[in-house]
Amino acid sequence: MNHYIKNSLWLLVALLGAAALGGIALNRGESINALWLITAAICVYALAYRFYAAWIAAKVLMVDATRATPAELKNNGRDFVPTNKWVVFGHHFAAIAGPGPLVGPTLAAQFGYLPGTLWLLIGAVLGGCVQDMAILFFSTRRNAKSLGQMARDELGAIGGNAALIGTFVIMIILIAVLGLVVVNAMKHSPWATSTVAATIPIAMLVGLYMRNFRPGQVLEASALGVILLLLAVVGGGWIDHHASLRDFFDQEGLILAWGVMIYGFAAAILPVWLLLAPRDYLSTYMKIGTIVLLAVAIILLQPSIKMPAITPFIDGTGPIFGGKLFPFLFITIACGAISGFHALIASGTTPKLLANERDIRLIGYGAMLLESFVAVMAMVAATVLDPGVFFAINSSAGTVGKEAAQAVATISGWGFPVSTAQMDALAKDMGEATLFARTGGAPSLAVGMASIFGSAFGKGMLALWYHFAIMFEAIFILTTLDAGTRVGRFMLQDMLGNIWPKIGQTSWMPSVIFTSALVVAGWGYFLYIGVIDPNGGVAILWPLFGIANQMLAAIALSVATGILVKSGKLKQAWVTALPLMWLTIVTSSAAWEKITSSDIRVGFLAAANDMATKLAAGVLPPDKAAIAPQLIFNQQLDAGLTLFFVVTLWIVIFDMLRVCSRHLAGKAVPPITESPHVPSRLVENWVRD
Repeated sequence: MNHYIKNSLWLLVALLGAAALGGIALNRGESINALWLITAAICVYALAYRFYAAWIAAKVLMVDATRATPAELKNNGRDFVPTNKWVVFGHHFAAIAGPGPLVGPTLAAQFGYLPGTLWLLIGAVLGGCVQDMAILFFSTRRNAKSLGQMARDELGAIGGNAALIGTFVIMIILIAVLGLVVVNAMKHSPWATSTVAATIPIAMLVGLYMRNFRPGQVLEASALGVILLLLAVVGGGWIDHHASLRDFFDQEGLILAWGVMIYGFAAAILPVWLLLAPRDYLSTYMKIGTIVLLAVAIILLQPSIKMPAITPFIDGTGPIFGGKLFPFLFITIACGAISGFHALIASGTTPKLLANERDIRLIGYGAMLLESFVAVMAMVAATVLDPGVFFAINSSAGTVGKEAAQAVATISGWGFPVSTAQMDALAKDMGEATLFARTGGAPSLAVGMASIFGSAFGKGMLALWYHFAIMFEAIFILTTLDAGTRVGRFMLQDMLGNIWPKIGQTSWMPSVIFTSALVVAGWGYFLYIGVIDPNGGVAILWPLFGIANQMLAAIALSVATGILVKSGKLKQAWVTALPLMWLTIVTSSAAWEKITSSDIRVGFLAAANDMATKLAAGVLPPDKAAIAPQLIFNQQLDAGLTLFFVVTLWIVIFDMLRVCSRHLAGKAVPPITESPHVPSRLVENWVRD
C-alpha cells in the first residue's frame, strides 16, 4: 500500500511538471505567471534527484557507505577533516554558487525567458549535476586528487599534462574575473563592504565554536552564526548612514582589490575548519534564505513574466552581447546548467571534508540542483521587469546612446517602450542616481529582486531591498573566490609535486605558503590590471568566462568518461559521454566564432583590428585613444587564450578516446588509480548525522 501511494505521488509530480513545462514552452502572445517556471523547476529537480541521481549513485558509481574516505584516512586537522554532511553541503554550495547562476541567466534573458529556462533545467539534470557527482566520487576514491592530477594518472602524460596546465590557467582567469566582479560590487558601497568583511570574523568564531568550545554542536553554532550574520546585514545599513564609519568602508577599487587578495591568501593557508568551511557554510544560509524568501514572495505575488518567450535578438543582434542563440546562449548561461569550475571544487576541497560516500549524491547532485534553482529565480527576477527597463539597464551607452532621451528612443524603437520619467522614478526608488547603462547583469537582477520583495512585503523598503540584493550578489561571488584560491593551491601543489614530491604534500607549510602566494599573485595581477584600467582592463576577459568554464566542464567529463570505460562500465558511460558531446560542439563553435568572426561585436580579432584601424586614422576620441592600445592587446589576448583553451580541450578528448579504444582492444593503458578499499572506522556519531 505504501509503495502504491509513493508511486502515485511521484506520478502526480511528473504530470504536474509536464504540465508546467508545456505551459511555459507552448505559451505565445500572452503573459505567463512566474509560478509556472518555479513549479516546472521543482518537479524536474525532484524527479531527477529521486530517480536519475539515485540510479547513477547505485548502478554507475556504486557508492559504498562502508568505505573510509580520504577525510577519515588522512585526517590532519587542516585540509583533511571529516565534517558533518550539512556543513559540507553548505561549504560546497557556497563554493560553487558564484556569479554565474545570477548574472548568466539575467544577461541571457535578451533571448527571451524560454530558451534560458529550458537550458537551465535540461543542462543541470543531465549535465551539471552528473559532472559534479561523478568528479566528487572519482576524486574521493583517489585520495582527493585534483581534476588535473586525475587526468594525468588516468589518461597518461599527453592528455593529463594538457588538462593539468589548461585547468590551472582557466582557474586563474576565472578567479580574476570573480575578483573583479566582487570588487566592482563593493566599490564605494559601505553597506556591502562592511557586511562582507564581518562574515570573516563571524566564520572564525563559528569554526572555533564547533571545534573547541562545543564540539559537534552544529545546530548551536549555526544558530549563533545566523544571528550574527543577520546582525551584520542590519549593521551594514547602520554603517551606511554613519558618517565616519561610512567613510572608512567607502573605498576605491584598488584598496578593495588588495583586501580581496589578502583574504584569498588567508583562506588558502588557514585550516579549512577555521575560515573556509564555516564562512561558506554561513554564507549558504544567506544565499538559501534569500532565494527561499524570493520564492515565497513570488508565490504570494504571483508576478507575470513580461519578457517575451523568444525575442527578435536570437538572430545575434542583441544589445547586451553579440552572437546568435546557438551557441552563445549555452556560453552565457554556464554555472546554472553546467560549470567546469564545480569540478575543481568537487576534486579540490570537498573530497577532503567528506565523511561518508553515501553523502556524494546529496552534495554532488543536490547542491548543483540548488544552484540551478537559484539561476531559475534569477531568470524570473530579470524577466518580471518591463522589457524596456531591462534593456535600458543592461545596454551600454555605446549601443543605445549616452543621453537618456536617445537611449529610450532607441530601445522603444525595438518594440520595448520605456520613458525617461519611468527610469528616473525607478532609480529614485532604488536609491540610485541613475540606472541607465548599468551593465553586467547584477544591477538589473537587484532591481528585479527588489521589485518582487517590495511588491510582496512593502514598497517603502525598495532602496533597502536593492542594496541588500547587491550585497547578496557580492557574497555569492566572494565565497567562490576563496574556495577557488584554495583549489588553485591544491592544483599547483599537484603539478609541482610531479617535479618535487615534497612540495606536493598539501599540509607541508612551506609548500602551502609558497603555492598559495603564487596562485594569488597570478589572479591578483589580472585583478590589479583590471581595477586600475579606466575602461575595465581585464574585464574584457569576461566573454572568456563562459567559454573557459564550459571547456573545463568538457575536460572533466572526458576524465569521467575515460574512468568509466576503463572500469568496465562502457554501457553506462553514456551518462557522461552525452553531455560531453554537447559541450564539445557548443564550446568549439563558440570559440571558432570568437576567433574568426568578422563581426566586431563577436570576433575578438575583428574588434582589435577595427580599433587599431580607427586609432591609426585618428578618429577615436582622445580619452579612448589613450587606452586603445591596452584594449587592442586585451582583445588579442582573448583570442589567444580562446585558441589555447580549445586546443587543450581537443587534446584531452583525443587522448581519452585513444585510451578508451586501447582498453577495449585489450592493449596496455594507464592503470586505474583508485585507492584500495579500507573499511570505515567511523560510527554513527556527529560526523555522519
